[in-house]
Amino acid sequence: MDFQLSRDHEDFRQSVREFAEAEIAPHVAKWDVDHHFPVDVVRQMGDLGLFGLAAPAEYGGADGDFTSLCVAIEELGRVDQSMGVTLQAAVGLGINPILTYGTAEQKERWLPDLVAGRALAGFGLTEPGAGSDAGATRTRAARDGDDWVVNGSKQFITNSGTDITSVVTVTARTGERPDGRPEISAIMVPADTPGFVVEPAYDKLGWHISDTHPLSFVDARVSGDHLLGEQGRGYAQFLATLDDGRVAISALSVGCIQACLDLCVQYAGERQTFGVPIGTKQGVAFPIADLAVMLEASRALTYRAAALKDGGAPAAAFKQAASIAKVYATESAVTATRIATQVFGGYGFMEEYPVARFYRDAKILEIGEGTSEVQRMLIARGLGLPVE
Repeated sequence: MDFQLSRDHEDFRQSVREFAEAEIAPHVAKWDVDHHFPVDVVRQMGDLGLFGLAAPAEYGGADGDFTSLCVAIEELGRVDQSMGVTLQAAVGLGINPILTYGTAEQKERWLPDLVAGRALAGFGLTEPGAGSDAGATRTRAARDGDDWVVNGSKQFITNSGTDITSVVTVTARTGERPDGRPEISAIMVPADTPGFVVEPAYDKLGWHISDTHPLSFVDARVSGDHLLGEQGRGYAQFLATLDDGRVAISALSVGCIQACLDLCVQYAGERQTFGVPIGTKQGVAFPIADLAVMLEASRALTYRAAALKDGGAPAAAFKQAASIAKVYATESAVTATRIATQVFGGYGFMEEYPVARFYRDAKILEIGEGTSEVQRMLIARGLGLPVE
C-alpha cells in the first residue's frame, strides 16, 4: 500500500503550520502558565476548516479524508500539544460519534456548529472506577415516560466545560443483558441540561491549555430522542470510535517528536562548550539521531494506519494498525522529550524553554485513548493470543 502523503496533503500541512506558528506559538507560553483555553483561536481553527476536514459537505465539512485530520493534528501538536488534542478530541470524540451513529435529526441539530468550530462536543466514557475497564460503567440512564434521566459521574473529559461546549455524549447503563452483563447505551446530554454539572477543572501535570473536567449528572433529564445509536450498543460504538482516536493521538505524538528534533538540532548547533557546538559531541549527536529514527518510524506507522482507514480496510486490520501506531508513537514521544530535555541540560528544566512544556505534556499520550498496556493487549489478541 502506498501511504505517502499527496502534494495536496503537504500543501495543507504548510497552511496549518503557518497558522500555528502565527496564531498559537507567540502566545502558548502564557496560555500554558495561565491555564487559558483560547476560544478565539478555536474559532479561527474553525474558520480554517480544521473541524470539518472529514465531515460531509451537507454539514459544512470538506468531504476530506482522515489523513488530512492527522496532518492538522500533527502540525498543531508540533507547536502545542494542548491545541492539538483540542482538535483531536473535538473531531474524533465529539463529532465522529454523532456523524457515525446519529439520526438525521441529531446530525442536523448538532453537526453544523461543531463542524464550523462554533461549538465543541465532549465524549464521556471514563469514570472514577471505570478507566481501562470501560465496561465497569456505573452511570445510569433510566426511562421516565418519554425521557432519559441520567445519574452518575465521568472524569477526565476533554472539551466538556468550555464556553462553547454544546453537548457531551456519555455512556450509561440502561438495563441488563440476558447474560447478566450491563446494557450500556450512549446518551447525548446538552450542556445546558439541568442536573448536568461541570465540576472545577483539573490541576494537571500537562496539557494546561486543554479543557478537562470531571462531570456529574444528578437527575439530568433529556428527551428520549437523545439516545445515540442503538440502545445497548453504546459500549461497542465508543470502542470503535477509539480506534480513530488512537491514530489521531499517534499523529499528535509525531508532532511532539518533530518539535523535539527541531529544537535539539537548532540548540546543538548553537550551544558552545569547550569552544565547539555541543552537536559535535557524539554523546549529544547520537541521541538526536535517535530522535530522527523515532520520528520516521512513528510517522510511517501513523500514516499507514490513516491510509488503512481512508482505504476502507477491514476493521480488524485497522484496529491492529491503530494500536501498533499508538503504542509506538506515544512511547517514542515520551522518550523524545526526555532526550530533548537532556540535550538542553539545565535550560531544559526551565519553563521558559518549550522542551519543559513538551516534557510535561508527553506523558498523557501513553494513557489517553487507551493505555500502552491496553494497546499491547489488543495487539496480542489481534495475533490470536488468548490474553486477558
